[in-house]
Amino acid sequence: MVITGRCMKCREQRNMYDVKITKTPRGTYMAKGKCPICECKMCKMMSANNAEQYISDGEATADF
Repeated sequence: MVITGRCMKCREQRNMYDVKITKTPRGTYMAKGKCPICECKMCKMMSANNAEQYISDGEATADF
């Protein structure tokens, strides 16, 4: 399962790399990564279940 997010510079959905999942101050989870095309920051909000699944699958690292 690959994490996709919206690149703010390219303005398109792309697969993220170097993904770290953080917990926001409100308690939700957010995946932060980089765009493979332009190296710009990307992000995606997600549920706790999805965050745990991505971490256990090795797609992302926990940063919380």
